Amino acid sequence: MFHRILIVVALAAVAALPAGASRRVGLQESPPQQLMPGVSYQRQVEFTQHGPVVLDVVTAPKPDGSLYTLQPVLSNNAIVGTEKVTDMEQELKTTATTVGVNGDYFAPNPGKPTGVLIRSGQLDSAPAQARSSLGIAPDGTLTVSRVAFDGTWRGTDQRRQIDLNAAPAKSHTTLYTSAWGPTTPPESGVVVDVIDSMPPLVPNAVNTGVVTQVTDHGPVPIPPNGAVLVSRGNQAPHLQAEAPAGTTVEIRPTLTPNWSAMRSAIGGGPQLVANGKPVFRSRESFGDPVLNRRSARSAVAQLRDGRILLVTVEGGTSAYSVGMTNFELAVALARLGAVTAFGLGSGPSASMSFEGGLLTRPSSGSEQPVADALVLAYTGIYAAPPAAAVVSPNGDGVDDTQTFSVKVVRPSQVAATVTGPDGKPIVLAQVAEQPGTYSFPWDARGAAEGDWTFSVTDGTTTATRPFSVNQTLGSVAVSGTAISFTLAHAADVAVTVENANGIVVATVLVKKLAAGPQQLTWNGSPRTGYRVHVTATNAIGTVDQTVPFGSSHR
Repeated sequence: MFHRILIVVALAAVAALPAGASRRVGLQESPPQQLMPGVSYQRQVEFTQHGPVVLDVVTAPKPDGSLYTLQPVLSNNAIVGTEKVTDMEQELKTTATTVGVNGDYFAPNPGKPTGVLIRSGQLDSAPAQARSSLGIAPDGTLTVSRVAFDGTWRGTDQRRQIDLNAAPAKSHTTLYTSAWGPTTPPESGVVVDVIDSMPPLVPNAVNTGVVTQVTDHGPVPIPPNGAVLVSRGNQAPHLQAEAPAGTTVEIRPTLTPNWSAMRSAIGGGPQLVANGKPVFRSRESFGDPVLNRRSARSAVAQLRDGRILLVTVEGGTSAYSVGMTNFELAVALARLGAVTAFGLGSGPSASMSFEGGLLTRPSSGSEQPVADALVLAYTGIYAAPPAAAVVSPNGDGVDDTQTFSVKVVRPSQVAATVTGPDGKPIVLAQVAEQPGTYSFPWDARGAAEGDWTFSVTDGTTTATRPFSVNQTLGSVAVSGTAISFTLAHAADVAVTVENANGIVVATVLVKKLAAGPQQLTWNGSPRTGYRVHVTATNAIGTVDQTVPFGSSHR
């Protein structure tokens, strides 16, 4: 009777799930990987009744601006056009180490984000009033809110409405700042006021500038530190009469609520998690296909302790990842501990990348250009993973030496060391370096076997990377179907044959072997791309080698 009650309760719980929810039937998690100091990446695979779902999760410290900053990045540094997230990160490489996701939904031509964009306190794009916006305070606190825009210009008469950095609209006046691009759109039969100098456009502040040129057509160049007003239809006579050359024009870009204190803001939506609870119906202006179709999606969230999550759910194929509905992603974020979460662009645009390299598999087969990205930037010293996770200085020509790569983003006094099992650091370098990427080689011959740590500091921040020294396995060779190798120490050995995709097609041996030379034969027929994978594990650690048929490591 007790078991029947449990079954009934379980079925009732499943039946009570809101429409669009997906029941999870299993979860696999890869070990977290360190991307940079304090920032980890983990891939999770959820097995649901709809198929597998791949989640890519980045966890980072609260972006308070000291070393970590969460900021939107505009493609090509202009609203006109789109760009891949990986390319945006490449452009930031000299000033920071970055991990990011795609940003707002956008109109493909010219590439304008559909919602708000604030960069370094400057307003570049107005919010979509019927959707939520994400604000990022200077202390790294995330705020999700419906934000309204009321922009006006004023010359010698009353205040009149403006659009901000938007495509031309009939009988509208538009203010174009340098964030739009190099020039205003091509137009005729309009009134154009050029303002050579105007302060950065700060929300809820009065911005003024003097009209230096008036013309009746576009495109016209947008001054880098100024702006251009373009009036059309029944609004054009007002600009012509009330703002001739020499007039001081007043611009008021008002956001409600007042977000003038926000360091950054980005559009997207909807709100996914509020007060730790997944939001089932956001009642924002998205169609059902956008919210309820399973697809690739990206999001940003904040944990109770202030840490940030960047999350992308991959999609596009039932064999790899079926994607998620909007509410399923909300549930997943709440399960990860989010107290606040906000959706970003979905579908083929959804992606996550680190230092200009994709972490996600594109749902359309290739990375898609987007209007903007949301990027977590770290400005301390960065150490890449060591060239070899395991160094085996046994003279067989495989991983006999080690190389460490370090990135410095400011002039620094760099000190690099390696420390072995005895706890005594070995100095590799103590040198003054300018911003750039540097390599530090290390000859591991004679090094003690066991766990080692590479450490590098710029005097303010430190980065570490673990590796090991293990000489157990060496001289792996394949001749025909004969496999030979040498063990310096006894070990548990596994020998498998893999195809070109790394899938095991045969297991040749799984056995504990004594030290010394080893000879095996595979009772099979090699094909193009086949290779032998030898793994040896003992108290020192695990070391492995992969050798294609017809090759050797001696």
